[in-house]
Amino acid sequence: MLPVIIDEGAGVMVPEARPNRPIGHTVAAVYRFSPQERLLRPLFATGVSAGFPSPAEDYLENKLDLNELLIQNQAATFFVRVNGDSMIGAGINHDDILVVDRSLEAVSGKIVIAVINGEFTVKRLVKGGQGWQLLAENPDYPAVDVAEESDCEIWGVVRAAVKQF
Repeated sequence: MLPVIIDEGAGVMVPEARPNRPIGHTVAAVYRFSPQERLLRPLFATGVSAGFPSPAEDYLENKLDLNELLIQNQAATFFVRVNGDSMIGAGINHDDILVVDRSLEAVSGKIVIAVINGEFTVKRLVKGGQGWQLLAENPDYPAVDVAEESDCEIWGVVRAAVKQF
């Protein structure tokens, strides 16, 4: 099982890298993800129309396990709750849950979870002529230049966002 720290004050769930050093304000609880637990739900054979209604189908295609859909590498995957609106242009909103994979390569153009000077952030990683930057997807937020000597670590690549309405 992958131990994870949940920090409700900062709205962040991260792998428990340093058990004696809490991340964020206060540690509220420990969440244990068990990849052996399956969550099978019905998956209809046809998509749902986002335009004009279509006739309903009376059969199911299959059962869908959300673990199989969202998680490629179970041992390297963790979840993060978004706090803020800096990534709304990428469809990532406040209170979304991000599925983050630490085993994926953080290449230019990917959305990543980074730790800058001890603070967690979600941004798009971009390599430009001046070097690496972490870009917000909201014009109200400035880009963050990542200098070689800066205290910045990429913790993982965002694979999916789980939304609640």
